[in-house]
Amino acid sequence: MSNILNETVRGQLAHRTIREFTADPIPEETMQTLFQVAMQTASARFLQAASIIRVQDQTKRDALARIGKQEYVARAPEYLLFVADARRSAKILAESGTDQNYASSAQLFREAFTDACLMAQNVVVAAESLGLGTNYLANIFNDVAGVIDLLELPEFVFPVLGLTLGKPNQKPQLKPRIPAKFRVMTDTYQEPESWTETLADYDQEVQTYYDLRAANRRVDAFTTQTVRALAGDKRNDQALIRAIVAQGFAVGYRAKDEG
Repeated sequence: MSNILNETVRGQLAHRTIREFTADPIPEETMQTLFQVAMQTASARFLQAASIIRVQDQTKRDALARIGKQEYVARAPEYLLFVADARRSAKILAESGTDQNYASSAQLFREAFTDACLMAQNVVVAAESLGLGTNYLANIFNDVAGVIDLLELPEFVFPVLGLTLGKPNQKPQLKPRIPAKFRVMTDTYQEPESWTETLADYDQEVQTYYDLRAANRRVDAFTTQTVRALAGDKRNDQALIRAIVAQGFAVGYRAKDEG
């Protein structure tokens, strides 16, 4: 491990997902600071095409927990939904007399989606530096259309990532990651003849991690988890695409678009 560390880097290297929080509310001053951090996030073409929905209504929190199939989500002190937000751009276009459908492009959707991801990461780094715990929530995609309806997201706005925050009420172990030598490459993509063989030591490390964390429960090596997660993935890609298109974004492929 490098000796070139500061408090921020130490915090990032110690990142853990926190699912259980104390009942203590996060001071409003802290939340406003996190929002200012979010506003300073880098943005494609300076369009600033990402926004945050702060979900405070407990009924809506409960519904998000049901959609996500994770009941502890409803108990978190704060729930933030990061959204791709091209609506602002669409309205500016319309107000200038320009066709607002220019905001429906797949390029702008990609930029807005990326802006939202970057914003979420910036908030997480800042929150953890202030002693808070965080949990990213991709479970909104269990029913993304349901999330859109629940939070009344208008055209040109699309949910990207949920995030819960609070004072940690657990101290989980540091989850092992694939060594950087297998994920940081030079000049071109590089891979071994067999990932299963190459990751044998890492598989053992992951299995040991789960053995220690969850005694008497099923634990699997990383490669086994990968197969189970992807081969058994029942999510409907077409439903996701329909939800994106329904929000006004032109991401559906049509052969006639080529000519």
